[in-house]
Amino acid sequence: MGNRTADIREILQQIGSQAPPHHFEFSDPFWVLITTILSHRTRDEVTDSASRRLFERYGNADGLAMADPRDVESVIARVGFYRVKAKRIIQVSRIIIDRFGGRVPETLEDLVSLPGVGRKTANVVLSDSMGIPAIAVDTHVQRISRRFGWSRSDDPAATEKRLMKIIPRDMWVGLNPMLVEFGKTVCRPVRPRCEICRVNSYCRYFSKRKKS
Repeated sequence: MGNRTADIREILQQIGSQAPPHHFEFSDPFWVLITTILSHRTRDEVTDSASRRLFERYGNADGLAMADPRDVESVIARVGFYRVKAKRIIQVSRIIIDRFGGRVPETLEDLVSLPGVGRKTANVVLSDSMGIPAIAVDTHVQRISRRFGWSRSDDPAATEKRLMKIIPRDMWVGLNPMLVEFGKTVCRPVRPRCEICRVNSYCRYFSKRKKS
């Protein structure tokens, strides 16, 4: 068990075969951005449905930038914190039009300058819609990283920095959705399914659990 590149590559390949990633409803960077903003504290199926309805009604950043907040609220009403998010996605759309000429920015610095967009959301957009290598750390990635001994920190930024050092760069794109699915189906926060995990022999958490 360790952090050697060969071990990590094998772990991630096995995780990918056991828990194929949940893919976004869209591949367009703007709609991946909007979907990711909506996804906070919201189930995937609810987020996907809301994003699809937004796309069908408004089409692009221009349409959403001109939308009435009350209309947007009605479209995304099942999403957590929908009133706050309705205002936020309209504001983000307007900034993308006014400041970035209608194109989602392609750097982390520009993305996190958008209201409500943190490093996790920015890295999801870069990696999963633009194919730019980046690692998004959410609660699933954080938990899995600690269980495998990849990171000892509770700080997502520190975990991101650590993962960038030990995970091969060619595996960064698609890493987040793969680990998220693994975290939902196998390496769950409560009652993890260690007995069926294909990489439990690499896992420090499982090793300690067996000894206790």
